[in-house]
Amino acid sequence: MTDRHVSSTEFQKAFGRIREAALKTPVTITHHGRESLVLVAAEEFRRLKSRDRRALHVAELSDAEMTAILEAEIPPEASAFDDEFDQH
Repeated sequence: MTDRHVSSTEFQKAFGRIREAALKTPVTITHHGRESLVLVAAEEFRRLKSRDRRALHVAELSDAEMTAILEAEIPPEASAFDDEFDQH
């Protein structure tokens, strides 16, 4: 889903049209050429919020999630953080 960029001035002048566009795809609103806000449909916002991280007990994980964890491999670039692991 690609989003569209509009200036804050354009947003103020054409709210109705931009609101309709945001129901289909996110609209990024810029201010002085910098991204400032993103307008998304309420349904999309709720979907994104429902994906917020939350802690799970291991018993709540599915078999597929447990398999994915067990089969996960540490990427080589993560070795840069080895010194943060206290082995004492």
